[in-house]
Amino acid sequence: MKIGLISFHSFTNPGGVKNHILGLSKEFEKRGIETKIIVPRRSLWEKYDKNVILLGTSIPINIAGTQGDIVFNFNPFAIRKVLEREKFDVLHFHNFIAPSALQILEKSDSLNIVTSHANIEKNHVMKNMLNGISGKINKKVSGIIGVAPFNLDSFSDFNGLKRVIPNGINLEEFNPSIKKLNKFKDDKINILFLGRLEERKGLIYLLKAYKELKKKHDNIRLIIVGDGPLKEECQRYSRKIKDIHWEGVQTGKIVPRYFSTCDIYCSPAIFGESFGIVLLEAMACKKPVVGFSNSGYKELLKGTKGEEFLAEPRDEEELALKLEKLIINKKLREEMGEWGLKEAQKYSWDKVADQVLQFYKECS
Repeated sequence: MKIGLISFHSFTNPGGVKNHILGLSKEFEKRGIETKIIVPRRSLWEKYDKNVILLGTSIPINIAGTQGDIVFNFNPFAIRKVLEREKFDVLHFHNFIAPSALQILEKSDSLNIVTSHANIEKNHVMKNMLNGISGKINKKVSGIIGVAPFNLDSFSDFNGLKRVIPNGINLEEFNPSIKKLNKFKDDKINILFLGRLEERKGLIYLLKAYKELKKKHDNIRLIIVGDGPLKEECQRYSRKIKDIHWEGVQTGKIVPRYFSTCDIYCSPAIFGESFGIVLLEAMACKKPVVGFSNSGYKELLKGTKGEEFLAEPRDEEELALKLEKLIINKKLREEMGEWGLKEAQKYSWDKVADQVLQFYKECS
């Protein structure tokens, strides 16, 4: 079997879809399954290894409080050339972004599968686009996966097989044995935010909660990892608040060390989250997690002990209360860390890959 995993998001920046594709590809390769990754180019200087094929051009756009992509294949002959050369048995589309996705789908003779990662609850452009091309998707796609149940809502007219298969996590990369960062090893309780500094990720609400908590608890520190269009606004708001560390964008092996270093991980995303992979990464490092009850986080933690630590979106006062429970109670932090570790292990890539391969088989 030869599988092509197609991203319609640039690989130049970190992101959930990128991590999903890389994790699935690595697991397939462990099993001796030949896999290639197809990604659009955003700059002329992009270089990847031999398993990555650059196809199409990604143009970044800001929409619904976050950054997205529009992807074009200006040379349609390049699509045919790649498909004829690689002879994929399966083309696995991760999200379905026009026009590139349609251009590839129309020329594909492979088994075509789509995984929907996007939570498009506020993205009316994407909703209208998917409605407009539902007939073409029905004609050539055999199965659709959602990383959460609501991801399949956008494909209500689809006639083929549909299934929920969650995101996976690399438990070799994220685990409790990861070495901590020396510069934050002291008696302070470290609260970590890691994400893009944009409206959707809600950092301003965490800053407001932290400002109030800092008045009562001098032994806390906020570590912020990431960058984005709201960085200056957030820094202006917090310039008089003590013990905030702006770490900028971090990638590679140092990222798990930030999770290992924190005592509490907080993700105050207010909407648009499909799953909550960043929560799982913290949980896999044995850390308690706090966040807003957006649809993705609610689905991930539904029916578990983790539900208790989700506040109503945009309610910084409730968010502060959830954080304070953990700040003042070391034993509770340890208990929630133990619980999170066990929960995260359910999402190992070997288990997720088993489900994906079974889905391919059923769709064939």
